[in-house]
Amino acid sequence: MSSAARPLSEPQVLAHAKQRLFPAASDRSYVVADTQFAREEWLPGQPIDPAVRDRLAPFNHVEIGGGFPDLVGVHELGELDPELLAVDRLGDDPPLLAIEAKGYASGGVDTQRGIVQAYDRLHEANAAYLAAPVEAITDTDRTLARELNVGVLGVDTTGAVDVLESPRLVGNRTATEASALRFQASAQGVAENSFGLNHPKNYLGYPLAHYADGDTASLLSEFNVVGAVRDARRGAAFLGLIEDRERVALTALGEEVIRFGKAHCGSVEAALETFSDWYRSRKRFVDLAPAWGQLARRVLFEYPATELLVNELQTMHDDWIPEPSLVDLVIHLHELHPTFAVELFVRGDEAVRRRVLTAEGDLQRAELEDGDIYHSPTVFQLKTMLYHVGILTANGTEPHRLDPTADIWALREPV
Repeated sequence: MSSAARPLSEPQVLAHAKQRLFPAASDRSYVVADTQFAREEWLPGQPIDPAVRDRLAPFNHVEIGGGFPDLVGVHELGELDPELLAVDRLGDDPPLLAIEAKGYASGGVDTQRGIVQAYDRLHEANAAYLAAPVEAITDTDRTLARELNVGVLGVDTTGAVDVLESPRLVGNRTATEASALRFQASAQGVAENSFGLNHPKNYLGYPLAHYADGDTASLLSEFNVVGAVRDARRGAAFLGLIEDRERVALTALGEEVIRFGKAHCGSVEAALETFSDWYRSRKRFVDLAPAWGQLARRVLFEYPATELLVNELQTMHDDWIPEPSLVDLVIHLHELHPTFAVELFVRGDEAVRRRVLTAEGDLQRAELEDGDIYHSPTVFQLKTMLYHVGILTANGTEPHRLDPTADIWALREPV
């Protein structure tokens, strides 16, 4: 990004502010810029530097507090610079932050409008900020921001960002599209790391091997559960079976898998022995091992994306669309849950989001017919697991082999 001493545009201001608020990737942090910043030009004749676009990616059009912030993200409190907030804790969930950026345009810098826009986001965000060129921020702006509990970030042409006003966290918890960002920032998000294996038995086996006496990886290999131990561990965390921090710990759901194994097999070691019987079987898991398949179904239904998918597939069935294609499903989801639809199904890299979404956040439907735009852990791994537990009628497909117009997402047992 250029550091020349020239007036900062809004995309440049926003990119610097993002770097200050979200300086590094985190397991419990996730941030997106609005789709308007993915276009080639910000104003006629004023191209957006590709380096600025790269820093702002990924893009999505997320409604917060009746509008669409320039940047919205969920951040782990422990990783936030204390200077950025007037308090350091609000419950256990990472706070949702909204940022409105203002840069130089023909009429100068409209800082007061940015402050009011940021204030509106506090209906659903936990903290909101104005980011603007530092020399354009007046004492009047700072007074208004303090009165409205809006943070102020002053950006200079070198990229340095000063925290001029620190907001207080407020206790909003939203059930709107912002929930998709919370999902991405949770242990169950799909943005960067997610499912690497497509059979639910691989994830059920991990808590059993962790609980049993012996080395977890060795037990997974010995009983022919799975060789990809890292993927199994990561997927078990996404499904809420373990907490994968410095040390692995079983969750309440993971402990239930242990109880199930003991009740049905007598011990966790005996339970692990049953996994050898399923090694490389292509049969639907719920038919191959009905009791274990039902356990896997319960586990998968605890995954937030599953309930959303099942509910909307049931709605489509009720609307006489019993066998929707992947394209049909994504279009339907985007009408009702646009942020979630994009985050769950569309790859997060800048080029793909620009292909799929207009600057206004609408779908470019023709692009949905290209399998390469889809997120593999959803269309391949998650879908295949939903097939194995008896929820869907068909397996998933890897994106490079996927025909989205013919890929059917239908409930095996609609009601």
